[in-house]
Amino acid sequence: MKKLIILSFIMLISVFANAQTGSISGKVVSKNNHPISYANIQLNKTNYKTITDKNGYFKIENIKTGVYILSIKFLGYKEYTSEIIINSSKTTTLSVITLIENQEQLKEVVLEGHKQNKFLAKESQVVSKMPLKDIENPQVYNSISKTILEEQITTNFDDALKNVSGIDKLWESTGRGSDGAGYFSLRGFAVQPTMINGLPGLTNGSPDPANIESIDVIKGPSGTLFGSSLISYGGLINVNTKKPYYSTGGNISYTAGTYGLNRVTADYNTTINKEKTSAIRINTAYHNQNSFQDAGFKKSFFFAPSFAYKANDRLSFNVNTEFYNGKNTNQTMLFLDRSAALRVHNIDELNYDNTKSYTSNDLYIETPTYSLQGQINYKINDVWTSQTVASRSSAKSDGYYSYLYEVTSTAETIGGTAINNGIILSRYTSKQNSETIGTDIQQNFISDFKVAGIRNRLIIGLDYFNKMIINNSTGYANQGFAYVGTNPDEFQSMVNNLHAYFGTPKGTGTYDSGVLTQAGADAGIATLANSGAQFSQTKQEVYSAYASDVINILPQLSAMASLRVDRFSNNSYHQVSLSPKFGMVYQPVLNKVSLFANFMDGFSNLAPVEELTDGVPSNKSLNPEHATQFEVGTKLNLFNEKLSATFSYYDINVKDKSLRIDVDANNYYYSQNGEQNSKGFEASITASPIRGLNIIAGYSYNDSKLVEGDADFKGRRPESSGPESLANLWASYKFNKGKLNNFGLGFGGNYASDNKIFNRNTAGTFTIPSYTIINSSLFYDVNDFRIGLKLDNITNKSYYKGWSTISPQNKRLFSVNFTYRF
Repeated sequence: MKKLIILSFIMLISVFANAQTGSISGKVVSKNNHPISYANIQLNKTNYKTITDKNGYFKIENIKTGVYILSIKFLGYKEYTSEIIINSSKTTTLSVITLIENQEQLKEVVLEGHKQNKFLAKESQVVSKMPLKDIENPQVYNSISKTILEEQITTNFDDALKNVSGIDKLWESTGRGSDGAGYFSLRGFAVQPTMINGLPGLTNGSPDPANIESIDVIKGPSGTLFGSSLISYGGLINVNTKKPYYSTGGNISYTAGTYGLNRVTADYNTTINKEKTSAIRINTAYHNQNSFQDAGFKKSFFFAPSFAYKANDRLSFNVNTEFYNGKNTNQTMLFLDRSAALRVHNIDELNYDNTKSYTSNDLYIETPTYSLQGQINYKINDVWTSQTVASRSSAKSDGYYSYLYEVTSTAETIGGTAINNGIILSRYTSKQNSETIGTDIQQNFISDFKVAGIRNRLIIGLDYFNKMIINNSTGYANQGFAYVGTNPDEFQSMVNNLHAYFGTPKGTGTYDSGVLTQAGADAGIATLANSGAQFSQTKQEVYSAYASDVINILPQLSAMASLRVDRFSNNSYHQVSLSPKFGMVYQPVLNKVSLFANFMDGFSNLAPVEELTDGVPSNKSLNPEHATQFEVGTKLNLFNEKLSATFSYYDINVKDKSLRIDVDANNYYYSQNGEQNSKGFEASITASPIRGLNIIAGYSYNDSKLVEGDADFKGRRPESSGPESLANLWASYKFNKGKLNNFGLGFGGNYASDNKIFNRNTAGTFTIPSYTIINSSLFYDVNDFRIGLKLDNITNKSYYKGWSTISPQNKRLFSVNFTYRF
């Protein structure tokens, strides 16, 4: 009660605080809607002045009330002037200001004030749920902007994440019900892209990059602000979508490439009323591509209309929608046998020809999804802002999902002959028919106020999340066999025995005959004891309240204190969990150098388990599983933003992991003494040392171990941890004068160390080798259009990903892109 009274008192003071000054803010763009950075903003005949940031935004505060002439100047553009009125204790927010080019000046002028570091993303409001610069934030995150994606001719989401330090793909997007997009390793834990604009965004396939403004990879267990249902202890992946703006512009783009790549995208924005207070933006994409393997394809159509309306200076509305329909075969993943000792331990022993997919284009799955988000922002006064947001998303799976699972030991048992080379895999196929529906409602109150001269930036929020999974899929049936190795005669001698054992007729839906069809899959499913769809429905609800306050103790010293309470419930149980977060930031050089430390918490709700005592079963409730992180590091923003970097060391400890203890056939119980530790170092750098040269680079090292837990994994690196060491680099240079003016080139790639994708005490270890992938590009970029050439995997390297699976990655790929802007 005492804390509640103090908080109410602070809010009351802030609401009634008043001063005889006001502020002005706005955004400056060119006629093509490109933000104009470092434009000079000044109120004539005064000392009130500033410059625009990298996104064209500006703000001048503490202006005495009165009437002024606003002047905006930038080399190569005509001066913009306008009369404005500054009111007491109010911020005058201007519509987007478009500067007109001065053609005569542009012929010879060199824009010395033009921002160089175009890859730099200084802040993301999603990370802290409030406006907070990266250098002020005690949490580590990386933001990848659409500028990088456009330059790299990025046509899929997985490639976009290659620009982030410390993240690597584990598992391909399967498309099956409730499985979502691909899985990635981050700080030793598996994570998926589950957030859109900071809200739940469900999908059964990888997000299309056409509507991406930026991607935030937020690192560490972030349960305090984002809950438990859609995050990982390693962090979370959030997609920020493109938003409408109050002018007309857009682009249309076409990309063609190897393996039949054809991709068309369009982005169109316009105002829809005379006052230019409402705008609509439409992003759309069509994608068609085959696989580098002997079978496989991906087709998709994406449509994303969004709407913005500014009712007045206090009230605004935003609606963002996305509709996606994907149709594709499953990407090849070879599942290693989890119940017997491994027969092969590396790629060389496997002798896998990675051009073989072991599938056919007749076995495909469709994954229609949609996302709808609405947001209402209301400025209560100069101190408090209300933000009401709601989202609804749906992800469906309709079609055939299949996977390859090793059955070498079974084949030897029933065949009576040893396999001396390679492995045998059985294909299991299910007819998927499921839908996952998510609903989220948030109410946030955001404030920026002072108490006794100390600045507070506070958010108080309520969150309701509901997820329902409706499943009408069939079970998994055998659909033939595949042999991976160099001696297929050993396999052929066992074929009849294998078909007899699994109950599948030879020549129907089998690899040994080269036939894989939907009819074969249906025939296999019909042999199951329960061959029809197995209906199930699960529901979970989470009610949450959270608060986070950033307190500027001194201009150079700030502290963040946050707390969340979650009440989780599903069909069978309920749990309540608290999640705290603390951080400190000290800036020895204000806005240029910061030293930070954080303590963060993440959690997972655990369902009750059944124990057995003298053959009598009983239920046991478990505590939520918690992960805590301690992290220290430094952030740099030097040389007028030409160099930005983050260096950090983290230590994540997961406790209360549930562990089953077997005593005998009539007795077993569960203990929550399981523990995992993951620690490491990360570095990320964006730089522009000379005009035209832009660099983004990263390095990470992760040491992860299961300290206590399942005896088969204890003391080993978890298979979800990915490679220990990762590195990424992309550098581009654009010529700004001479005969090569507006031409540019890019070069970079990714490195990953050896990865133990299967790592167990009894079955053994399978290691995929380290790799270095090199990419390059060549482009010509002017105001109205861009032509780009890209060559990925220049050396045509064969490399793999995995998570107890072996997944071959793309070979050399050439693509060409043409973009017209208007």
